[in-house]
Amino acid sequence: MFTVGLVVNPVAGLGGSVGLKGSDGADVQREALSRGAVPHAGERAAQAVRTLLSRRPGTRFVTVSGAMGEDSVQGAAELVRLPPPPDGHTTAADTRAAVVAFAEAGADLVLFAGGDGTARDVLDAVRGLGGQAPPVLGIPAGVKVYSGCFALSPATAGFLAAGFDPESTLEAEVVDLDEERYRNGLVSPRLYGTVRVPDSRTGLSGRKAGSSSAIPATAEGIAREVVSRMLPNVRYILGPGATTMAVGRELGLVTTLLGVDVIESGRLVAADVSEGELVDLVRGREAVVVLSVIGGQGFVLGRGNQQISPRVLDGHELLVLATQQKLAALKGRPLLADSGDAELDRKLSGHVQVITGYRESTIYRISAASEESFG
Repeated sequence: MFTVGLVVNPVAGLGGSVGLKGSDGADVQREALSRGAVPHAGERAAQAVRTLLSRRPGTRFVTVSGAMGEDSVQGAAELVRLPPPPDGHTTAADTRAAVVAFAEAGADLVLFAGGDGTARDVLDAVRGLGGQAPPVLGIPAGVKVYSGCFALSPATAGFLAAGFDPESTLEAEVVDLDEERYRNGLVSPRLYGTVRVPDSRTGLSGRKAGSSSAIPATAEGIAREVVSRMLPNVRYILGPGATTMAVGRELGLVTTLLGVDVIESGRLVAADVSEGELVDLVRGREAVVVLSVIGGQGFVLGRGNQQISPRVLDGHELLVLATQQKLAALKGRPLLADSGDAELDRKLSGHVQVITGYRESTIYRISAASEESFG
């Protein structure tokens, strides 16, 4: 019988929508909850489980009780009994212990829902198991998902798990950022190691590629073009990234590298805002959402910009920015949307104009991450 181990980091992604740029650490998690953050990791894990079972009925699950897995399976599953955390909060040690227990229970594959921090915990457990470690696959649920061991979406994770062949695996990288430095605008991803994952040509997100090699003049040209198109009395939401930050610089404004800012008629209306603040700022107003593409992965929505939710996007124009180098590196693969709302992602699918320089743009395909073809 095909056996899958499932572990969920219940607080993964908690800090995204409220602008905390991560969820590592009990203090950050408490702050996120105090700002009204709602956990979604369990829900995303459940999407993967449903997809898997629809394609491979009879799969045996081993998981952890409560929010660490059982709630997402919502059915018959064998529970791995772990000592309850003393303060009620799960820790990295719980994730590592779960992976070890899954291996002992004969799991053919381990699914884990979280972000890059969770991937590091899984990597630590896998290293300790040595040759006894099963392959793993990440269900993207974190604020930042830069590692290459994640599926494109929860549905993709279920699809890949259902078709898993133990003879067909590859090594995928686990990378992470120092969240404190990240919150201060310092992006310094570090490679921690590799894990075995199901082999797929298109179902894995791939490692995020840095943008340091981009020619500064290219970003400046994109910014000039965006500014030339701006209309008075329209609110422009600038997503995270060096390219969108160049737009603020072109206007003579100091905007945030990793936050979400709002500008109107050449002035900064609000900086580093949360999802709730954005909803209030654009309600009843004409607005344009300006987003850049994540290099190497192609994501436009759902990676590091969870503040720009379906509520924010609804009824507003989307403007996409990318250098020609970023688009060329995708080798024809589409841009991806993973907003958390499958219906909205489908509405966004099709072709979008991408600004690539001053007076330069191209038409490029965008797809819902959950519906992209796998191989």
